[in-house]
Amino acid sequence: MPLYKRAGLFNPHETHLEHSLAGTPLAPFSRRFWAFAIDGFLLALINIPSKVALQYFIEHKLHLGELHQSTVLHLHVKAQFNMEMTLDLLWTAFLVLYFGLFFRFTNGLTPGKRLLGIRVVSLTHPQLSLWQSIERALGYGASALEGGFGFLQYFLNPNHQCAHDRLAETIVVLIRPKRVHEPESPPTIQPAT
Repeated sequence: MPLYKRAGLFNPHETHLEHSLAGTPLAPFSRRFWAFAIDGFLLALINIPSKVALQYFIEHKLHLGELHQSTVLHLHVKAQFNMEMTLDLLWTAFLVLYFGLFFRFTNGLTPGKRLLGIRVVSLTHPQLSLWQSIERALGYGASALEGGFGFLQYFLNPNHQCAHDRLAETIVVLIRPKRVHEPESPPTIQPAT
């Protein structure tokens, strides 16, 4: 066992997995953009129906839409339930789960990424772990900060990693690269019989 593999000693971050990925074609920005747009469109289709259903459930089944008043230790306590904030919080949790679970259980694919032939690949594990997938999904929020500059870091990083890629230690690769036109071999001539 190498000395650095013992507990309490620094383990170099560069892994054999990173070396095995050397030369893998990276996904171009246009494919990444359109894959994200496709996923965003699919999410937009379910946004309104899911919020309406949740609001109905919260108001009519849980009865949380009203002003609650109670007396605790002779103190009058008033609590107002904020439906809009609750729905936004639940939608954010759904987005993180959507991307996180898709990344984990399809090993780096979402419907948009699958359609455009790109995949998220871990730089530290053979497959994306659950935490790494959730971390990357949360990283989309970090990339959106400061006017989306985290997404534009694609152009500044030598491995075309956005902020969320670096946060989760991932890259996005082509799974259907353009085929290089190979010269045709001369046709074989069959002898006449």
